[in-house]
Amino acid sequence: MPTSIQELCRQKGVSLPSLAERSGVDLTRLQAIYLGRWTPSANQRAKIAQALDTPKDDIAWQHSTPVEHFYGPC
Repeated sequence: MPTSIQELCRQKGVSLPSLAERSGVDLTRLQAIYLGRWTPSANQRAKIAQALDTPKDDIAWQHSTPVEHFYGPC
């Protein structure tokens, strides 16, 4: 079962600024990914996974913010 970035950071004792530095992903973008507001590109996923020393398929990448919140119900 995939694990969230929040949980992996907690387990490994990695802060967001440290993860941004290790991964090379912009801190603002990383915060959006961390909060489930942005789905990272394949390249960003690879960088974050490598920085967390975790296979990218073992990380939950989905949005946690419903789309209809921004655009109304479909």
